[in-house]
Amino acid sequence: MAGLSHTHGAPNGVAEVIWRMITLLRLRQGCLSQMSRRGLSVLVLTLAVASSEAAELPELGDRSSGLVSPVAERELAEIALKQIRASLATIADPVLKYYVNVNVHRLAEFSGVSEPALTTVLVDSPQINAFAVPGGIVGINLGLFLYAHDESEYSSVVAHELAHLGQRHYARNVEEQRAMTPWVLAGLLASLAVSAAGGGEAGMATLFGTQALAQDKALRFSRSREQEADRIGLNTLERAGLDPDAMGRMFERMQTAFRFVDIPPEFLLTHPLTDTRITDAKNQADRFPDRSVAPSLDYQFMRARAQIHYAESPSRAVAEARSRRGGGDADTYALAVALSRADRHDEAVKAGRKVYEAHPDSLLMAASFAEILIRAERLDEALGLLSRKLRINPENEPLTFLYAQGLNAADRHDDAAALLWRHTRVNVDDVDVWELLAETEALAGDEMAVHRARAEYYALMGAYRQAIHHVDYARRLVDSKDRRLLARLDQRVLDLRTEYEAARRQSGGTP
Repeated sequence: MAGLSHTHGAPNGVAEVIWRMITLLRLRQGCLSQMSRRGLSVLVLTLAVASSEAAELPELGDRSSGLVSPVAERELAEIALKQIRASLATIADPVLKYYVNVNVHRLAEFSGVSEPALTTVLVDSPQINAFAVPGGIVGINLGLFLYAHDESEYSSVVAHELAHLGQRHYARNVEEQRAMTPWVLAGLLASLAVSAAGGGEAGMATLFGTQALAQDKALRFSRSREQEADRIGLNTLERAGLDPDAMGRMFERMQTAFRFVDIPPEFLLTHPLTDTRITDAKNQADRFPDRSVAPSLDYQFMRARAQIHYAESPSRAVAEARSRRGGGDADTYALAVALSRADRHDEAVKAGRKVYEAHPDSLLMAASFAEILIRAERLDEALGLLSRKLRINPENEPLTFLYAQGLNAADRHDDAAALLWRHTRVNVDDVDVWELLAETEALAGDEMAVHRARAEYYALMGAYRQAIHHVDYARRLVDSKDRRLLARLDQRVLDLRTEYEAARRQSGGTP
């Protein structure tokens, strides 16, 4: 297969190509909301920037492999990630984000995924869905927690998506559609933008296997590849010490829940369930020895957080938590979090302390209890707890995030800012950290640092013009004697302007 470089292989007029794909998707799915001009501008901008970094994209394939190269897949992933960040509502809850990230990486160890760095995105949607973007992006709808009753059921969906990545199904589809490769590239990006901007029932379904792209045979996973992903996912569950029977249970639950709905959720649009597929999953699971898998309390904690997030109101969340019949620690945890969100802090602390003292070694429980203490303004206890845990788990994402929030609540804004600047060295791609850092520097009264943090936030969104403006503002506020910082900001402005101007040239000056 002759490799496709972005500069030489893509059709002329990237914006025109993308608009055609968007129009096709709208016509065939019918329920997408209108895409904003900003969404298209960011799409064209990020597409052009990706091509400008080294004059052209790496070739999608080579003659020896005949497949999309891993380097090219990672380039596509970077473009997709900016689209998702810019246009799609995501969850900022550091505790939930941490659980999702740890679960994905744990399963990846047993799934055959060769990506050196997986990026997880937790989408704020109550619909059941998960998706994988070539290059290592794994997206999870928070709604998956609502439908999966235990960790094995939840992990069965994630393991299936990881199997698509590990088997490089996207690359194999491109190989089979080599004559359409330029349009596949533009169509993938367009589907990402429409998915992010459209939401609703069509939402993330366009990422892999939208009805329009499926009919054009561009990104569809065939039935055989769905079965392959199911079987590899089952092996992943077994190797990870989880319950392989969970996949069949999850399939049956989804089929029952959505059997009579007019428009099924996104996951069932892209991964249709049939009786044959469910039977196959059960039969494949029977190959493994019977095992007893202990329930994951951490998963039940996270499921409770998801249920509270989508409750009609804080008071309703409290009522639903009190109505739980089990009476175990997961139920007490749900009540503690619900009471905290309802500003009933003394009751929340009492319930949260009970669960934390029963599970003092649970990092997620420690973070959750610290959050409850911060909301209750019991700051000395919260900061003490987080400090002790950070000595054992340095730079841990939720502990650091919550520690910064606690320092801010204690009016120790300079300490919080210093903590977050250090943390960005190891967690540079977390937009929520940069947003918190900008807010923290505003509280600390450091206007120059506010602009620096906002610049990085916008750069991660693909909004390069805003990023450049903020670095420029920061540059004007730096002491003229601080030559080192001035040089760093000058270089940052230069890098961003180079990328942005290249994007303008590639897109005809539209961004």
